[in-house]
Amino acid sequence: MMSVANLIDGRIISAQIQSELIQRIAALKSRGIQPGLAFVRVGEDPASKVYVGRKEKSCAELGIASETHVLAEKTSEAELLALLAKLNADLGVHGILVQAPLPKHIRQEIVYATVLPTKDVDGFHPVNVGKLMLGDETGFKPCTPAGVVELLVRSGVKTDGAEVVVLGRGNIVGKPMAAMLCQKGGAANATVTICHSATRDIKAHCLRADIIIAAMGVPEFLKADMVKPGAVIIDVGVNRVPDATSKTGTRLVGDVAFAEVQPIAGQITPNPGGVGPMTIAMLMQNTLRAAEAATN
Repeated sequence: MMSVANLIDGRIISAQIQSELIQRIAALKSRGIQPGLAFVRVGEDPASKVYVGRKEKSCAELGIASETHVLAEKTSEAELLALLAKLNADLGVHGILVQAPLPKHIRQEIVYATVLPTKDVDGFHPVNVGKLMLGDETGFKPCTPAGVVELLVRSGVKTDGAEVVVLGRGNIVGKPMAAMLCQKGGAANATVTICHSATRDIKAHCLRADIIIAAMGVPEFLKADMVKPGAVIIDVGVNRVPDATSKTGTRLVGDVAFAEVQPIAGQITPNPGGVGPMTIAMLMQNTLRAAEAATN
């Protein structure tokens, strides 16, 4: 097997980004301004608790003020929207993140559209989605695909003219990922193919790709025989699968069959330790940008 030399380490790259943010946060604090981020969690989803906890920890390390609002599973949509209205009006809150998933009786699209676009550090408000499609850099980009772009850039991966396959067409990763990489200029200018459950021959598309971004939510979907030698592989997937040898009876795997794909790949993200830390780093960056914009 190939050594760790071909790993794209998200932990190292996210630490670089956060060290850059510390200087900008210090500049704001010297003017008496502390960036503020509000988390809203509805219900007791175990994964949501873990994700919000990691984000709170990152805020504390960087000196971003954070507050977490935990609402009961039975909270009505109207009650949630009332809380968001308060946070929208709070000048000390520069960013608002509503942790998914939401209970089924709450309409996700209404919630995302209620957060002010200037505080939408998740990049899900229709205004920010529109700006992303138009290539308008003043909007906030969704954190996970923005993190993937940073991984590619800081690992020296050339996207200009590259054939990219995005596995998955979700609103959180797949669609915005494709939109970012097909923009003119910058860390983009790629030829992007989106593959999904109705794609006729996914393997043929993948074998043509210089870069594959796997975000389907299917455990270890991408196999060695679907990857051309030297391709760059980014694994966004987080899937829980049965594992009798584990204390919990399960383990987490990505959308890439890592052990068999790594020897073929030119560069590849580990999972965990690849995309995950980058998502949080981009959230911190968006929050800082929101604070800077609000005070300039």
